[in-house]
Amino acid sequence: MIGLVSTPQVGLDFDALMRQHQSMVFSLAYHFLHDREVAEEVAQEVFLSLHRNLKNIQSPAHAGFWLRKVTVQRAIDEGRRRARRPQVALEDVAEPAAHHAQEDPMLRDKLRRLIATLAEGPRAVMILRYQEDLDPAEIAEILGMPVATVKSHLQRSLALLREKLARRSMGEM
Repeated sequence: MIGLVSTPQVGLDFDALMRQHQSMVFSLAYHFLHDREVAEEVAQEVFLSLHRNLKNIQSPAHAGFWLRKVTVQRAIDEGRRRARRPQVALEDVAEPAAHHAQEDPMLRDKLRRLIATLAEGPRAVMILRYQEDLDPAEIAEILGMPVATVKSHLQRSLALLREKLARRSMGEM
């Protein structure tokens, strides 16, 4: 029966995928780059790439995985380009409008700045783990690295962040 043969694209609606994943894509780019305008540009590039590659996407779950992977790669590339250009101080970058009453804004700001000091790989791992709430196996698949490396990045980055946070706290006393 010819009618039973389906292409990978059947059932995948670009507009629906974009609406479903736009917040995640922007959030990943923003937390990696800390620049709203650049994060928006990266998100646009990612969705343009999705549109071009939609025929290769096999399912909605595959689309989510693909979007995370491409967003991290594009954010890393943009971060490298920005390293070659003058940058705006982190204090001058506006925070997103969402406010959470139970959070400590000063601690959140300190942690954001400390995470920004991590190298690209560990920073991507930290953002995917704690911003996107992915487990190490999912992060390993997205970043194309062994699970042990992901766990090592998490362990070292957390230890480094604790140490830096403790040093800053002692300096404020």
